[in-house]
Amino acid sequence: MTVIAPKPTVQGQGLLYRLTRNKVGVAGFVIVALIILMTIIAPLFLSSTVPSDAYNTWQGPSAEHPLGTDNAGKDVLHQILIGGGTVIFVGLGAAALTTVIAVVLGALAAYLRGPVDTVLLQLTDIVMTVPQIVLLAVMGAFFQLTNPVLLAILIGSLSWPILMRSIRAQVLSLKEREFVEAARLLDLGTSRVVFGEIVPNMAGFILINFIIAVTNAIYALVGLYVLGLAPISGSNWGIMIRKAWVFDAFALPEGTMFMMAPIIMIALLQLGLIMLTRSLEEVLNPRLSDG
Repeated sequence: MTVIAPKPTVQGQGLLYRLTRNKVGVAGFVIVALIILMTIIAPLFLSSTVPSDAYNTWQGPSAEHPLGTDNAGKDVLHQILIGGGTVIFVGLGAAALTTVIAVVLGALAAYLRGPVDTVLLQLTDIVMTVPQIVLLAVMGAFFQLTNPVLLAILIGSLSWPILMRSIRAQVLSLKEREFVEAARLLDLGTSRVVFGEIVPNMAGFILINFIIAVTNAIYALVGLYVLGLAPISGSNWGIMIRKAWVFDAFALPEGTMFMMAPIIMIALLQLGLIMLTRSLEEVLNPRLSDG
């Protein structure tokens, strides 16, 4: 008689196994990891300043320049390899700031309710109604937006309201659970109850929204460059797209790679991040893991 072994429970499966169950998520992780490794390793071997060659402007792909050159004779591949660092740094930094603000304000608003909830919701409404493009234009007029840290702070400080409302809704549900009531009875204090008991139970939700915030921050950063709200200095993918637009690269057959290469890299990074959430959802959502 053949004995059929019972299917192992999700709790008994290793974290690595659960992470690798979803092939789409694994592919997303590989894409993101390769791009991040490229941005870390490339600057160790390549100069941050791409040399110009006035005699080789708008050259098509060749053995010397696999992706061709731009309007200044700069190698496009060189720019692609070293141009991802700023984009990824600003994306991660802005997303981290957005997530911290949203979690702190949303959790406190839902837990304390009353005047605190009213004031924070009103603040959220004000930030959401401010035209971000206009504000970014004003900020660009007063500050030289060349510092990645400043760019991350600027983008992150404007992107938290929607996530804050989502966090608030999650906390409103969790605060009625038995473990929260037990923490209150033990008189652990507001900060311990909120950030030690409630917030850790939203770790999966927060992590997935952090990844979404990274994608939104990258789009916002590239938008700053495309709209001309940030100076075109240095080399990153957003600046390359802006230069391609300014110098009509789309009208030149030789400029196709200069225009398309940064767009493809940004699209791949965004696609990888979105695909990565598939594995995270299976690991962090028990209902999906059981499927």
